[in-house]
Amino acid sequence: MSRGSSASQDIATIPKRLPLWAAYYQLTRFHLLPAGADVVFWPCTWGLTMGAFAGGISARQLAVQTFLFLVGSTLRHSAACIWNDICDREYDRQVERTKSRPIASGLVSIPVAVSFSMLHVALCCLLLKLAGVDVLKVGLAGALAVDVPYPLMKRWTYWPQAVLGAAIALGIPVAWLSISGPQSPAVVIILSLGSICWTIFFDTIYACQDRRDDIKAGIRSTAVLFGDYIKPILTLFAIAFVACLGIAGYMNGHGLPYFLTTVLGTAAHLIWQLATVDFDNGRQCGNLFRANGHLGYLIWTGMLLDFAVTQE
Repeated sequence: MSRGSSASQDIATIPKRLPLWAAYYQLTRFHLLPAGADVVFWPCTWGLTMGAFAGGISARQLAVQTFLFLVGSTLRHSAACIWNDICDREYDRQVERTKSRPIASGLVSIPVAVSFSMLHVALCCLLLKLAGVDVLKVGLAGALAVDVPYPLMKRWTYWPQAVLGAAIALGIPVAWLSISGPQSPAVVIILSLGSICWTIFFDTIYACQDRRDDIKAGIRSTAVLFGDYIKPILTLFAIAFVACLGIAGYMNGHGLPYFLTTVLGTAAHLIWQLATVDFDNGRQCGNLFRANGHLGYLIWTGMLLDFAVTQE
């Protein structure tokens, strides 16, 4: 998700003769769906489902809210990608994988891109408003605090992945608030911390695709910072993520389906990733990034199974 959270297929493939509509389509990363947008969406489902489990709402209400957050998180991801491309256009021109993105290649102008991004933001705000004024306030304030500065972080710190993690984890408190009100703050905080650890884990792997180019261009990231110690450090973040899932589930009163599927299933998936990853293989790093999008299904399944029990 470095430089706009797209998958490894996002290679410089936009010819100058490409129709303008296609350039805008690629600018939103819709051509790569669900990659990128899914890791923004999954924390929303965790907040919704665990909030529903605690709050005792109906399955229909949960389904409606999940659909709204699916649309909203997809739009938010696209808005963030456009903003990232605006801020990173000079860096993108120095990286082989990103140098022909629509803004970096000059196909889309900055004023038009800004307007296009704001359109996505306006639609996101409309969806949040449907969930309640308080939800809109929290979501908008959080997005301004983390979404806006995120693309600039790689200039100032080696931890842009942590800021991205905060941006993605924002979906948890916003979704929880939309479905059950300001309840269980400790669970929300722990689950959010786990989501941040997960983001650092998968986005560090993702950033390894460009590590050599990033070093030459002066771009900072955890992939550069961790160096030869990247696997043991990512192992610690993986352990922290699984621990947060376990603690949050225990505090929220979840049962066996959650711990077997969500907690142990996540542990097994992360062990597989760490055992197979080759940080010098860009294609494989891109594939593992997408695998974390698939991991979201597994995590959500355990939560849904527990929620289903409450509906019987």
